[in-house]
Amino acid sequence: MTPDTRAQLTRLRHELHQSPELSGQEELTAARIANELRARGADQVLTGIGGHGVAGVFDSGQAGPTVAIRCELDGLPIQELSGAAYASRIPGKGHLCGHDGHMVMVLGVADHLNQNRPQLGRVILIFQPAEETGQGAIAYRTDPKFPEVAPDYVFSLHNLPGLPLGDVQLCEGPANCASRGMKVVLSGKTSHAAAPQDGVSPAGALAALMPQMARLGRGGSLDADFALTTVTHVNLGEPTFGVAPGRAELWVTLRTVADARMQSLIDEAEALVAQAASDQGLGYEITYEDVFEACVNAPDAVDILSGSCARAGVNCEVTPYPQKFSEDFGQFGKDAKAAMFWLGSGEKHPQLHNPDYDFPDELTPVGVSVFVATIQSLLR
Repeated sequence: MTPDTRAQLTRLRHELHQSPELSGQEELTAARIANELRARGADQVLTGIGGHGVAGVFDSGQAGPTVAIRCELDGLPIQELSGAAYASRIPGKGHLCGHDGHMVMVLGVADHLNQNRPQLGRVILIFQPAEETGQGAIAYRTDPKFPEVAPDYVFSLHNLPGLPLGDVQLCEGPANCASRGMKVVLSGKTSHAAAPQDGVSPAGALAALMPQMARLGRGGSLDADFALTTVTHVNLGEPTFGVAPGRAELWVTLRTVADARMQSLIDEAEALVAQAASDQGLGYEITYEDVFEACVNAPDAVDILSGSCARAGVNCEVTPYPQKFSEDFGQFGKDAKAAMFWLGSGEKHPQLHNPDYDFPDELTPVGVSVFVATIQSLLR
């Protein structure tokens, strides 16, 4: 990567950083990306995939595999406090997970492909919406346009605070935990606060369920039995002194390494809710949001990435331990050999989703070099 290209990508990253859009709302970001791909000589640019998804196609015109590089478009509903000169201009929204950096790395790959077309097969650059809600990859992969760009191999990355800057960590097998948000609504009957006995309050059930849910999944070793339950939000009644409550909400995040363990954890959590509601004479409703299946790296794709890091001169550690946080990238592995790697943001860098997080621009050429080496290993 030339200094001019690197500077151009940095400026572009800062511009994207200033205008984050939330999951499912990435219209302007997608339009900007589509124009950037056209300017970089993509043979075809598809838009509106799974919402605001974009695909840039670089086709050799020769038979061969289709290799995809995937990144994300969406930001987060968090007020940025980084203090950067290019900080978000949108109140309450920020690129505080590094998706702006991921986008420019993939555009850096497009810069390379513009000058060095694949010798065989095709490269598909995937810009996916709505990763943060777990809905984007499903919508992208099931869109009627997806068969036009369906890959044989697909690779992605995520920057990782806590890992030395520019180092790569690569997981064998499970790479990200499955997770889902469990929303429990307990329904009783309100009454005057002077006569609580004439109502049916969910307070007791709520008080019992909070520690029960916490004990249900205690975390521990990241193996097939790993389960973690985190109470994230509770609400009881209305903010008034005159009404005994008749409704409560409990939000819990369920997290496991394996999808099979997730199903058993769901069964256990739902049984606790049913018992607590029955004991207190309450009705209840359970719904799920932000559903992520486990992300599992294919062995062949892991070997390819490991070799790519070696050729790119990037330090790479292969580990059997997945990340606890979730990713919807695993959806692409249902149709292709897929693998995601972690690119270190620095051992003391602010954590993902922190209000003071900012993507390190030093990572851009590193990510581009690994992706380029991966494409070359398969299409040359």
